[in-house]
Amino acid sequence: MPIYEYRCKSCGKKFEKLIRGSEKVKCPGCGKGSLDKLFSVFGVKSGEKFTPSSGSSCSSCSASSCEGCK
Repeated sequence: MPIYEYRCKSCGKKFEKLIRGSEKVKCPGCGKGSLDKLFSVFGVKSGEKFTPSSGSSCSSCSASSCEGCK
């Protein structure tokens, strides 16, 4: 059962969802099913610092994808 990351096309909410079988995914914010599946990178946490295994990181908080801190 994979975990996927999505962004709702209607309200813009970004969320993760554990998918079971042929389950249909809906936005937890607005309930609509119009979603973009996002590319996620694996990360490694060592002590208090998060380090993405690939891709660029946020200059403010070092997360692999940060929209809220800028």
